[in-house]
Amino acid sequence: MYLAAAHADTGDTAWLLAATALVLLMTPGLALFYGGMVRTKSVLNMLMMSFVSIALVTVVWLAGGYSLAFGDDAWAGLIGGLRHAGMSGLGPDSVQGSVPTLLFATFQLTFAIVTAALISGAVADRAKFGAWLVFVPVWAVLVYVPVAHWVWGPGGWIAHHLGALDFAGGLPVEITSGASGLALCLVLGPRLGFKKDAMRPHNLPMVILGAGLLWFGWFGFNAGSALGANGLAAAAFLNTMAAGCTGLLGWLFVEQKRDGHPTTLGAASGAVAGLVAITPSCGSVSLLGALVVGLAAGVVCSYAVSWKFRLDYDDSLDVVGVHLVGGIIGTLLIGLFAEKAMTGGTEGLLYGGGLAQLGRQAVAVVVVAVYAFTVTYGIGKLLDRTMGFRASEEQEHTGLDLTVHAETAYDHGVLGHGAPVSHSVLPAAQKVSTQP
Repeated sequence: MYLAAAHADTGDTAWLLAATALVLLMTPGLALFYGGMVRTKSVLNMLMMSFVSIALVTVVWLAGGYSLAFGDDAWAGLIGGLRHAGMSGLGPDSVQGSVPTLLFATFQLTFAIVTAALISGAVADRAKFGAWLVFVPVWAVLVYVPVAHWVWGPGGWIAHHLGALDFAGGLPVEITSGASGLALCLVLGPRLGFKKDAMRPHNLPMVILGAGLLWFGWFGFNAGSALGANGLAAAAFLNTMAAGCTGLLGWLFVEQKRDGHPTTLGAASGAVAGLVAITPSCGSVSLLGALVVGLAAGVVCSYAVSWKFRLDYDDSLDVVGVHLVGGIIGTLLIGLFAEKAMTGGTEGLLYGGGLAQLGRQAVAVVVVAVYAFTVTYGIGKLLDRTMGFRASEEQEHTGLDLTVHAETAYDHGVLGHGAPVSHSVLPAAQKVSTQP
């Protein structure tokens, strides 16, 4: 199905090459976004969890992940086959639609990479790096790959049997990462001092830079999903811009009303919330719909990030509050705001389409969230019982940068927030003095 006796369109190919590079940039952008949000003693560990995901996911994707996700359906719309394992049979002349198949596979790879990296924010400051190295490839194969097939693969049951819409990844990217982050939160438990100690972002300029890179890359993420340089890509591009803006403004409005202060962190988080929500719907709603989707996400997610304190789960960097909640909002609102001019036929409730599409979107949300949470919880528990997933108390107290990577991001970062440093964990070059 994915091989055709045709030539790739040069314009579409050029755009998708650029879009692929943009989406890959999102993972370093995410690393900076997350890195600025943690305390000084775990900055490098946070960066490393994102960067190493690039390598780990790439290996498993090329080995068989792409074939299982986008190969011809092998079993009831649930998974693809292994015909293209190792990228077998996909030469430079193979075409997927109007672009080279190898380019399409690489574009989809960048989605898988950033999705795995997103989960790291939920367990910041306390996950063993070695366990993360095992978790990422296993999770990619058991969670991301099947859901990607359900939504985008040939014969996938969500798209082809259920009829739910998801243009650029609300289900495979946002909801899977958010539900999986929640599962790992519960497996690892809260950070030392959760709800007692101040755990403020240490570098807000870094957070803003990371958010800006994410926003920049998101144009490739959403508009690139049109797989061509065309009007649909242009509409998705504009919708992405609009939703990011209203998400930012909505979050700041809530902060001003609730706390009396619009914050830098709120601006960055609101923009990301709007971008998360428009991801599934950018190819289904008009500009008006995009503005509403972004605003709804900015407002609701600004409240959702505080749920962890009431429900007692330590989602360190608000993966659940932004990505799970934002992904749910964007996916469900397709059922209200979908327009025929964008979808080619499907209409939402507010445009005369009835409740049917909203119901389909809701079923997809529930199934994907439950599947991702359940499988991730199982993977996390297995790793925790076999090799341990939680860093030791001494490592967490001192900081993962020094104890795991033998490095520090800043001259005085070894001290964290006044935490005592065990002399035994210092590299030789730093044993001369542990004092600032």
